[in-house]
Amino acid sequence: MVAQQVVRIASLYRPRSPLHATIHRAIEDHRFGAVVCHRRFGKTVLALNHLQFAALECQRERPRFAFIAPTYTQAKSIAWDYLVHYSSNIPNVTARVSELTITYPNGGQVRLFGADNPDSLRGLYFDGVVFDEYGLQPPRIFTEVVRPALSDRQGWAWFLGTPAGKNQFYDVIQQAQREPGWFYACHKASETHIIEPAELESARKDMTADEYAQEYECSFEASVKGAIYAAELSRARGDGRVSDHVPCDPCLPVDTDWDLGVGDATAIWFSQSSRSGEVRLIDYHESSGEGLPYYRQVLSDKGYTYGTHWAPHDIQVRELGSGRTRLEVAQSLGIKFAIAPNVEIEDGIHAARMLLPRCWFDAKKCEAGLEALQHYRRDYNTRLNEFKAVPVHDWASHGADAFRYLAVRQQPPTAKRDDVWPAYQPMQTDSAWMGG
Repeated sequence: MVAQQVVRIASLYRPRSPLHATIHRAIEDHRFGAVVCHRRFGKTVLALNHLQFAALECQRERPRFAFIAPTYTQAKSIAWDYLVHYSSNIPNVTARVSELTITYPNGGQVRLFGADNPDSLRGLYFDGVVFDEYGLQPPRIFTEVVRPALSDRQGWAWFLGTPAGKNQFYDVIQQAQREPGWFYACHKASETHIIEPAELESARKDMTADEYAQEYECSFEASVKGAIYAAELSRARGDGRVSDHVPCDPCLPVDTDWDLGVGDATAIWFSQSSRSGEVRLIDYHESSGEGLPYYRQVLSDKGYTYGTHWAPHDIQVRELGSGRTRLEVAQSLGIKFAIAPNVEIEDGIHAARMLLPRCWFDAKKCEAGLEALQHYRRDYNTRLNEFKAVPVHDWASHGADAFRYLAVRQQPPTAKRDDVWPAYQPMQTDSAWMGG
């Protein structure tokens, strides 16, 4: 205990308020916890310093702790500077910016990660992890990647963030309130008194009601700022077209629409289209770091009778290493792709908006895909006071892009010139189990 007190005295960090001290104590007393914080609450500084103390005080061999931000760039630009600063007064620490790692005299480490590269977390073990802005991270990064890394050392995990719609962070909040042994807290700006009332009033005047409710009053009901398909998805839920079970019609083939990642995630929508124009989204799959043989197995395991597999036009680009296109690789594996129209992103978004009122979604099987559509958004240009034209490229864009390809091949935009859509030539395919 004396050594722990010395460590904490040496640190430059002091809790910002009694609320922060309460959270520090709660993390020590609970293996899992979730805290909803208003903007500028100070959660990032709190998290980094708690990880630092944990790394210094842990009695296990080679302690390992992780701070996971939505992207690696955010981890480096925001959290790394804080971590270096607050460890600078502690003797014999080693900072490696190339790995975003601080190593302490006892061998303990705190390392920063970006959730945009889940594979960087695979194969590691952790004694403790903090997810910062978990709502902006891939939905299954905890359950599929991080949770197994905690098991052998019974490590802890905490989730901090500001609401961004009803997503995986919302689900964790519900779990924290429901399950014994979890810690939960919600800190609204109107209650913490961390931000001056005059500043809050000024922010309220500058922001929309939804923006203020989300950022300062921790509302999960407010719309995600810049969300592209928010209105269409809200109507789908209101109409009951997002259902716990959308059956697969055995009389209709199952088509697939792909966004093929290069170094990141690949997303696949599974759909059935009726003559009436109704489109049933019966399934969704997304993985990262896998090759086409893996996805061939996914198709096989699903057990559907396939119609057409649709790929984006860049599947025809030759890879430098092999000199082969992924289209050729897929053909060699028995996956016969047709090529979706190559249209401008805005045209594709318009097509998706036109298609959504005709869609039914299986809420369970398409959960991750629905989250991607819900969080597909445009960033805000504060200098020009407008949303940027190009949507944000993050974890949500893979599922949203695959859905956009589905929309444009359902009803391709009318070409103004004969050579606008040269790639839109569905290939003649055989009748093998993998479909046409």
